[in-house]
Amino acid sequence: MEDYALSFWIYMGVMSVFVGGAMKKVLASHISAVPTLVAWLCVTVLVVRLCSLWPPAVLALAILCAVCYLLSGRGAPAHTLPTEGKAVLITGCDSGFGKATAHQLDALGFEVFATVLDLSGPGAVDLQRTCSSRLTLLQMDITQPQDVQQAFLTTKAKLGLRGLWGLVNNAGVCVNFGDAELSLMSNYRGCMEVNFFGTLNVTKMFLPLLRLAQGRLVTVSSPAGEQPFPCLAAYGASKAALGMFINTLRHELEPWGVKVSTILPSAFKTGQSINFEYWDKQYKNFVQNLSPGLLEEYGEEYMLETKELFQCHAKTAAEDLSPVINTITDALLSPQPQVRYYAGPGVGLMYFIYCYFPLSLSDKFLQRLFMKKKCHEQRHTKATIDSMVHQRFTGLQDVSLHTGQVTFFPVQ
Repeated sequence: MEDYALSFWIYMGVMSVFVGGAMKKVLASHISAVPTLVAWLCVTVLVVRLCSLWPPAVLALAILCAVCYLLSGRGAPAHTLPTEGKAVLITGCDSGFGKATAHQLDALGFEVFATVLDLSGPGAVDLQRTCSSRLTLLQMDITQPQDVQQAFLTTKAKLGLRGLWGLVNNAGVCVNFGDAELSLMSNYRGCMEVNFFGTLNVTKMFLPLLRLAQGRLVTVSSPAGEQPFPCLAAYGASKAALGMFINTLRHELEPWGVKVSTILPSAFKTGQSINFEYWDKQYKNFVQNLSPGLLEEYGEEYMLETKELFQCHAKTAAEDLSPVINTITDALLSPQPQVRYYAGPGVGLMYFIYCYFPLSLSDKFLQRLFMKKKCHEQRHTKATIDSMVHQRFTGLQDVSLHTGQVTFFPVQ
């Protein structure tokens, strides 16, 4: 009886290791872990079957797990490439991810070319004051071809024959407000101009320097470019176009030795997202330019609630930018960088649900994030009532008037 109890507890210990490993993979933030998760689950089933057929296998597996655990604990730290002599250009360094990345890469020893919209702005001044002499500030609006050309010539002149080790496409904008039907055409064009055409122009311009160094192309994109986030149609469409371009480049640049990575961050407090005056200004511009017909159908209260929803998301966004900065650094320095990085709280789980759960469940997940509006529910109820009334009256075949009364003859 005592032997049975001992075997039982050893068995429970071994199964805890396997099941715990499986759960760890479920909660991991990288979708690439899913095949490993499947493998863990299959091995767990095999272990259960083996232990039921041959009890001594429990002890053998316990010893094996202990040995593997000890060996993994003594493993060498992850190898990274040296930064000496490597140059990186980062777009959009006035604030947010770009500015923080420029700080970190400069501290690691990279020669950093940081592009900003305003050389005299607070972001540029802070970078110049706090970073080393290796950092070079470049004025560049990625939507202006002459700015991109001048930044390229300056960078090429300083690098000589070394080439550019890394290009970090970080600059982007979310010029968007409201549902896809309500979003202004200027919002769609503004997002495409910056997020797609601007990044496209920068990438094409600097590719010869990247190929020369057999370097890294790192692009900060968004889950909104791959998942149908309500109220983010303009922004999402521009990021979807960018994603297709970058993924195509990944295949085309492989023979040249250039590795391509995409960063997919969750919500962070960066740029204008934390500026409530910005959202108020966007809202006023939005309502003033909306057609009277749409304004009447949706109602100004609905648009106001949309603005408040965006502001609420901005309040709850993460302040610590390190998850994104660390993934950019890994993409530049890892001997085998990942194709996709999921950076920030919740984004890995969101992708797991989107990719591996039924569409109905993933849709509910997105709607719970972005469709919490009371006005939306009221509008849905009104639309249902209107539809019922419409169906009732379209089912009438004839109308007769008798002494001021209306007689209805329904279709049989």
